[in-house]
Amino acid sequence: MSFSRRRFLSLAGSSTLGVTLGLPLLSCYGKVAQGTAHQSLGYGALTPQLPQNAAELTQTIIGDLSGTPLLALPPGFQYRALSISGQTMADGSLVPPKHDGMGAFAGRSGQTILVRNHEIDLEEAHLGLAAGVVAAAGRKYSTGATGGTTTLVIDGDRRLIRDFVSLGGTARNCAGGTTPWGSWITCEETFRVSRTTDEQTRFHGYAFEVPAQDQVGTADPLPLEAMGRFVREAIAVDPATGTVYQTEDQGDSCFYRFIPQVPGQLSQGGRLYALRFKDYPQGINTSNNRYLGGKEGSIAVGQTFAVDWVPIANPNPRPELNAGDQPVRHQAQQQGAAVFFRGEGIGYSNGLIYFTATQGGATDAGQVLNPILSDRRGNGQVWVYDPAQETLTLWVEADPSGALLDEPDNLTMAPFGDLFLCEDGGGEQFLVGVKPQGDLYQFAKNTLDNREFAGVCFAPDGQTLFVNSQGLGVTYAIWGPWV
Repeated sequence: MSFSRRRFLSLAGSSTLGVTLGLPLLSCYGKVAQGTAHQSLGYGALTPQLPQNAAELTQTIIGDLSGTPLLALPPGFQYRALSISGQTMADGSLVPPKHDGMGAFAGRSGQTILVRNHEIDLEEAHLGLAAGVVAAAGRKYSTGATGGTTTLVIDGDRRLIRDFVSLGGTARNCAGGTTPWGSWITCEETFRVSRTTDEQTRFHGYAFEVPAQDQVGTADPLPLEAMGRFVREAIAVDPATGTVYQTEDQGDSCFYRFIPQVPGQLSQGGRLYALRFKDYPQGINTSNNRYLGGKEGSIAVGQTFAVDWVPIANPNPRPELNAGDQPVRHQAQQQGAAVFFRGEGIGYSNGLIYFTATQGGATDAGQVLNPILSDRRGNGQVWVYDPAQETLTLWVEADPSGALLDEPDNLTMAPFGDLFLCEDGGGEQFLVGVKPQGDLYQFAKNTLDNREFAGVCFAPDGQTLFVNSQGLGVTYAIWGPWV
């Protein structure tokens, strides 16, 4: 993959991810198919600018940033840089690095509570205090792991009141999702084991629930085993039913739903299922890429499929103990479950569940000639699942010639109807918006270090967009003339 290349999307689907997949984006797709990129300036041209709290950034872990523009934004928009790696938190520990998925919750007196992941892998546990999430040994899932979550409390002026560790001892906390009952589900993007200081084995690949509380304290490190053990990415909850939808970051991943025994009480157990296309009971590879096991053009953008769900008999496989245990995705695929290439971001909006397959889609001619398989991957897909109709639609697929969007990952639907997508590709990194009529626009650019955006979400009042940058490890609060 050429790191200097930007990519654009072929689009078809719903203007706001509402009840039906309508005509505006179908019209847009027609233009893209004819080679015309359907895009606009959105909120205007991006201009590098200093954060409003630039004077506070004289001593960061990479030096004095008080005179360095960290983001480029459209006219009228402003931002603050909050809770940067290496700064001291309210609980006395240091802000961990590798900020990733994040959710926003309403706090008291107009405050916003953010629960934020830190994607720290097991081999990084030896790097010292600044490299990990620090929690008391009795409050860690594993003393051999230094991932977890931190919580930020933000006031009405977008200033940090306090931040603190809220979950410790987990591994590679990548993404997750909010629940209607006021908690964050953080997910481990790994299927490895760790050893505690007393040589006990801890299995990873689980989801953990973290209450969105505004006072310093850590959550009970309880793995939600019934929801499945696999290389996790993110979750979204249907508030009407309490069903939890889950993505998996593997080249041959599946799409899952967990039906809890008691809605809102995930620790009480439930049943795990994987999605299957009814017309393909023996299974289908959805990548549209022959190098990834699919077939070019086999699924058209805008095409809708009837689906059903296959049960997972053993949602908590531990092949480390029992060689006969099969990974969850293999159990699913033996029953015909559909395969997606790297399921990542997921969200709920207006009765629909939408999720990304970050590197699905066809590749271009130049990539085909490249002998390196990783460079033959696509540039991303977005799928939309309708629980009421039990259908799945390919809503977005990145065009192989590329321009505007490179590998969509985390995403969120804005209160005013625009979809925001975090990039996780190579080269320049943008936060990209999709307007209701189908226009694509670049909303923010990482001008500091070209590292991925992650954790995009809106404050409950819809006036502030929060997003992380994983390079330096910083959370941005962005506001301005949204409509």
